[in-house]
Amino acid sequence: MLKGWNCFMATRWLCLFLFAAASLVWAETPVPPLNARVTDLTHTLDAASKQALEDKLAALEQAKGAQIAVLIVASTQPESIEQYALRVVEAWKLGRKGVDDGALLLISKDQRTLRIEVGYGLEGAIPDVLAKRIIAEAIVPRFQAGDFAGGVAAGVDALINLARGEPLPEPQRRIEQQGGMNGLLPVVMMLVFVAGGLLRALFGRLVGGSLAAGVAFFGAWMLLGSVLFGLGIALLAFIFTLAGGRRSGGLGGGGFGGGGASGRW
Repeated sequence: MLKGWNCFMATRWLCLFLFAAASLVWAETPVPPLNARVTDLTHTLDAASKQALEDKLAALEQAKGAQIAVLIVASTQPESIEQYALRVVEAWKLGRKGVDDGALLLISKDQRTLRIEVGYGLEGAIPDVLAKRIIAEAIVPRFQAGDFAGGVAAGVDALINLARGEPLPEPQRRIEQQGGMNGLLPVVMMLVFVAGGLLRALFGRLVGGSLAAGVAFFGAWMLLGSVLFGLGIALLAFIFTLAGGRRSGGLGGGGFGGGGASGRW
């Protein structure tokens, strides 16, 4: 009787936990897929302006290996532009793994805010103080004058010039990727690591960690029949997902640590 009641209560709390985490996910502005170096969800840039930016950024990647992307959204609410920028670079994995030579120019048009997010490998070439100057001197004056295409182009040109001055490894050709308790524990842990990394990439560290903890608890409890063991696995999953990806940036991508600058116009 007592065991059944404990299971009922554990299930009830798990459902409440997952509902709360899912509510956070639904409230967030989704990260668009990375299909181009310039993604404009507001249709601010015309086709010619976008193509000119694409060509410049492609030439930089071919010459230096560094990857810079532009994203224009209507709003990042309810998140700050800094929080949303980190979710974007974690999902897009800009830059080369181990070199971390990626950067993002993010513009939230309706909020009149923008941010330059810089990967670890470009922090020497694009320190916070220079990122701030690019925003204040190259981008914001043009935005204030209504010249959005000119502001984005000026910002991209400044970032490219700085990135070209950073000594980085030679670019390489991309290789397309093709696709009892003791016995169950390795399976559970493997699922934790895989699910945690996937959820972190999709939803960011905090929400991804919360979802991974819920999945880990439910899976461990169902497989091993122990609420306490499930809670322990859930805690490990949360910590792993929250801490993971801070340096290496995951498979095939560069790492970001919050370097860069934000501004308004």
